Amino acid sequence: MSDETKDRIVDAAAQLMHEHGPSGVTTRGVAQRAGVQAPTIYRLFGDKGGLLDAVAEHVMSTFVAAKAAVVDAAAVNGVDALDDLRDGWRTQIDFGVANPAVFRLLSDPERVVRSPAAEIGRRVLEARVHRVAEAGRLRVSEHRAVDAIQAAGVGAITVILSTPPEKRDPAFADDLYAAVMSQILTDAPVMNDSIVKTASVTLRALTPQLDMLSEAEKQVLDEWLDRAIAAL
Repeated sequence: MSDETKDRIVDAAAQLMHEHGPSGVTTRGVAQRAGVQAPTIYRLFGDKGGLLDAVAEHVMSTFVAAKAAVVDAAAVNGVDALDDLRDGWRTQIDFGVANPAVFRLLSDPERVVRSPAAEIGRRVLEARVHRVAEAGRLRVSEHRAVDAIQAAGVGAITVILSTPPEKRDPAFADDLYAAVMSQILTDAPVMNDSIVKTASVTLRALTPQLDMLSEAEKQVLDEWLDRAIAAL
């Protein structure tokens, strides 16, 4: 069976899911729209769950590829790291609200852990946060910052989707983002511990660039900095 046939089936299922939600993705409906026989779908995807997984992965992969290109361009063109992070947040919120079925599928922890697109999406967020760390603006570890932003994003989209459109607060997502940023960013450290922690997080982000150190020395330095960051 050609990849073209498989892509045609996924595209047909994605259209049906966008129009009617997961319940609208029936074997008969997909087969008719894709111009194939129903047994072909079972042979390629196993069952409806397998087909929905493929659809979610397809839609998410397209979105993530576009995000990755934006991040790369931001770094090359010198876009402010905080502006890039904020733009990424807004894009993620807009995507989740516009694609509720895909969002709900990939919000399932069992699906997320086996989703290549979700993993790439996290790496895109990690790249954005890393740029913020390089700028000396993180007061927490990069890992903690990524977790906080990701959790807040999932929560924001969940709340928005569970609220009737006419009752949604247009400022809710941005206000939640500001609250998270207040916990993970620093402007001008005023305490000794804060200064040390900010410096440690920044140096941790820059360790790979210290070419005068061997890989073993970089690893040791990373371990020391991780210990310092956790203790402060």
